[in-house]
Amino acid sequence: MSDAAQPVRTQQALRAAHLYYLQDLTMDAIADELGTSRSSVSRLLKYARDTGLVDIQIRSPLDQAAALSRSIRARFGVHAHVVPVPDHTSDVDRLERVALSAARILTQYIESNMVIGISWGSTVSAVSRYLVPKTTHGSTVVQVNGAANTRTTGIVYASEILRRFGEAYGALVQQFPVPAFFDDPATKAALFRERSIRRVLDLHERMDVVVFGVGAPQAPVPSHVYSGGYLDPADQEELRHAGVVGDVSTVFYRADGSWKDIGVNARAGAPDLDTVKRAPRRICVVAGRGKAASLRGALAAGLVTDLILDESVGQAILQNPQG
Repeated sequence: MSDAAQPVRTQQALRAAHLYYLQDLTMDAIADELGTSRSSVSRLLKYARDTGLVDIQIRSPLDQAAALSRSIRARFGVHAHVVPVPDHTSDVDRLERVALSAARILTQYIESNMVIGISWGSTVSAVSRYLVPKTTHGSTVVQVNGAANTRTTGIVYASEILRRFGEAYGALVQQFPVPAFFDDPATKAALFRERSIRRVLDLHERMDVVVFGVGAPQAPVPSHVYSGGYLDPADQEELRHAGVVGDVSTVFYRADGSWKDIGVNARAGAPDLDTVKRAPRRICVVAGRGKAASLRGALAAGLVTDLILDESVGQAILQNPQG
């Protein structure tokens, strides 16, 4: 669609949405009023939903997902959005459905003049495919963790995720051109003193919103940090020995939320978790019961303010204290 045609389509979609959602007209009646076909009205209403012109919310005392959200908030002190997904749904489809809901929910949290931190990973990559456009001014999308490893620079993978967020919100994109893990902590310390890198680290300190998933070593849909060649066998053995249950932005933690004495973290190309926790809003997206232990660890570490998850993992973190 040309730029000139975009405002016309938006106006048509707005009018169709008003007639359908606020005046209760049928799609046939709307088609007559707009002088178009019923199928065109259906496409206009879909456009209104997909672009955020229409925000549909369901409220019912009988809503099991809403009840589960309240239970999670009472237990863990976070705002929870539970996505209803049938138990028989495959793990891949479950992730896609949670990602779709998360992308739409995110829109309400994004405003102008924000620094928006994006932590790459399988879940955030899925979310990025469904983002609802929202024009902002003076906003910056910043990559939270480095993506390079011995097999790839990680630029293509991470930059595509960042590009989608930047385009959706009209924001400037700032990449973080460092390895996911350094070979030597001293190398990391030296590079992090460089002014070109410090500029990005300063953005990390000013993040208003951070969007991330939780990495889980044994999840049915593998977390990218575990499946993408980022950890060699010695690293994996160290993580097992340390009792690691997951990671956020390639910084690992245990079930009790502790992380500072885990050796691999000294080499992570990412801000430490205290920096993440200084962001006022920290949005965690999780799909699948297989990530329950990792999610509980992230909650124990105080990393989450807003949680978007499916019913299965929500029930798991409530029913089983050990995930």
